[in-house]
Amino acid sequence: MARDERHVVRNPNGGWDIVAPDAQRRSGHADTQAAAIDRAREILGNRNGGEIVIHGRDGNIRDSDTVPPGNDPNPPRDRK
Repeated sequence: MARDERHVVRNPNGGWDIVAPDAQRRSGHADTQAAAIDRAREILGNRNGGEIVIHGRDGNIRDSDTVPPGNDPNPPRDRK
C-alpha cells in the first residue's frame, strides 16, 4: 500500500491548496501556507498518517513532513 500524501501548493487565485496526488478535487484550502500545513497534518492524522509535501511559491518542493497516525492502536511505549 502506498503512503498517503497531501501536497501543499500555491493557488493561483490566492492562498494555498491541499491536494492528494491524482485527485480530481482539492482536500482543503487556506489563506496561509502555515494554515494549509496544519490542515494537511490534521487530515493525514485522521487517515492513519502519511507525508506532507510542501511546495514553495515557485512550485518546487521545499520540504516534507511525516505525520504519525492520529489513533495509533499500538503506540510506542514510554521509556523511562
